[in-house]
Amino acid sequence: MTVQPGTGGSPGGEADGTDEVTDLFRALGRQIRVARERAGLSQRELGDRVGYGEETISSVERARRTPQPELLVAVDRLLDCGGLLASAAEDVERAKSRRRVRHPEWFRDYARLEAEAVELHDYSSLAVPGLLQTEAHAQVVFGTRRPLLDEATVEQRVAARLDRQQVFTRWPPPFTTFTIEESVLRRPLGGWDVHRQQLEALLKFGGLRSVELQVLPTDRKEHTSLGGPFILLTPKGRPQVAYLEVQHVSRLITDPDEVRILAARYGSIRAQALTPEESLALIKTMLGDR
Repeated sequence: MTVQPGTGGSPGGEADGTDEVTDLFRALGRQIRVARERAGLSQRELGDRVGYGEETISSVERARRTPQPELLVAVDRLLDCGGLLASAAEDVERAKSRRRVRHPEWFRDYARLEAEAVELHDYSSLAVPGLLQTEAHAQVVFGTRRPLLDEATVEQRVAARLDRQQVFTRWPPPFTTFTIEESVLRRPLGGWDVHRQQLEALLKFGGLRSVELQVLPTDRKEHTSLGGPFILLTPKGRPQVAYLEVQHVSRLITDPDEVRILAARYGSIRAQALTPEESLALIKTMLGDR
């Protein structure tokens, strides 16, 4: 069993090489923007044509999200860039592993396990799961943290959080389930516009074949996990582990008995929650109520 105290990390703790990686992603983002504007396309129009969302295109152009090789190749072909973007695909693949060190030191062990997971199960009672957060939502999460993080660290943390979503696009994707307390979805963090985008993103994630998203209603008379949120994760070819984080203190649990208890608890939580179909319907209702 490994116990790691989380102090939130210092700017200097973001390890070597990240500046060079950021410079590469920033340059590619500028090239995509120039090619898009030359073609007279908006970010939404470009995203529709290459199969990505407007937010993804915006984030890539601003170097807040890793420009995936598949995106570079698609944009290169669509906008007739002559191989300029496609030729950078290999450089991006090499840079992706280096950028993972942008996570605070106390989170890196978990991040490495998450990147190779074949299964991931997340119970969230306080916040939207990090893997499902939009850029704007993550910006609020890190920007309002106390004690305050400097702007550079906020940008690094947001970019690193968005990068983790690559787990949904690799093949085969891990089987993931998320059980979220209803109260989390009713807290309009960042204001309604930010919250609306986040709810819409949850609908998209919940619609993926590899994802099951459930909401645990607040009116349940029993609750099997009042001790707080946790994550169960199964790395490829390795036993399941659990991860806890509270008040920026993290704990990676490898003891089989402790992991087994949390796994059983998670099963009970899912049984008390709405079904995935009912959960997505509730989120749609929340969007319509405004």
